Amino acid sequence: MQPLGIVPNLIDQVYERLVDAIAAGELEPGARLGQEEVAARLGVSRQPVSHALHMLKRQGLAIEQGKRGVAVAPIEPRRIADLYEVRAALEEVAASRAARAVAEGLADPAAFFAARNALATGQSLSDADPMHDWIAADVRFHSALHRLSGNMAIVETVAAQWPHFKRSMGAVLGDREIRRRVWAEHAGILAAVEAGDPDEAGRRARTHTEQAGAALVARLLLKDDAA
Repeated sequence: MQPLGIVPNLIDQVYERLVDAIAAGELEPGARLGQEEVAARLGVSRQPVSHALHMLKRQGLAIEQGKRGVAVAPIEPRRIADLYEVRAALEEVAASRAARAVAEGLADPAAFFAARNALATGQSLSDADPMHDWIAADVRFHSALHRLSGNMAIVETVAAQWPHFKRSMGAVLGDREIRRRVWAEHAGILAAVEAGDPDEAGRRARTHTEQAGAALVARLLLKDDAA
């Protein structure tokens, strides 16, 4: 984690930096989140760190461990399965609505550009690029599709869970084959949207999300069995 400069929304900055570190696996489940250590690593005082840790606990990304203090929470397979079940339905609706907007000539040009740009960025990433870049491109792609749908309820609902989804992405994108498959699927979703085909766009988006969730849950259960 790189030090942060002094900015007005320092608490949010610390929170986002911690979420990114957890998502990328830099802070693994069980890792202690001591206020002094985090503050020193980020170059800030303990006060914004204290508030950020409270936000992480409220989000379910951190837990209290008695005398050990605050630590990164484990990833619960059941919770992930539930989240992806909901998200699959939302992604299907978002992609379908986005394709319909294209077909009717009502698509938001800025959101369209953002989706294409995110796709190009994701496809250009190499194995040498940090996990943070892969996750960020993935988030930008789906966020653009959500905006392209014109349904702000989808945008807001998924946004509230992005910390968990970022963490999920980090857990599966470590696999090179999965990374490549994910961006091939993204290309297919956007192609269906651009073609103005609501049914195909929705089908591809749902399948993509369900497969991502299933892959993560399977990996978590395998890890639990090994432990």
